[in-house]
Amino acid sequence: MANPTESGGHRAAPVHTEPGQVPLLTALSALADPVRLELVRALAGSEEWTRSCGSFDVPVGKAALSHHFSVLRGAGLVEQRDQGPKRVNRLRREEFEARFPGLLALVLRADDPG
Repeated sequence: MANPTESGGHRAAPVHTEPGQVPLLTALSALADPVRLELVRALAGSEEWTRSCGSFDVPVGKAALSHHFSVLRGAGLVEQRDQGPKRVNRLRREEFEARFPGLLALVLRADDPG
């Protein structure tokens, strides 16, 4: 039997998509949802790796939140890692910007309520 700390703990490590492999429509679709947009904006205003999944004030349950993070990972926008019992997040700002120059800046504009 594998040691839980060697296998990444009690759950499988999240699968991440490289932003360079993401089609434009996938990125736009991920950013079109109001909950995902709120998650991206909150991550943009936070230090990397400081926000756990449960720290976001969004109007969805745990299962839906997990789905939203899966979509953001699939669009190359978010990277996650387990840190003890929590899963922490970072916005892949530089990588996403290299793939879609200017798109994230437009999404994050303060004068655009979404």
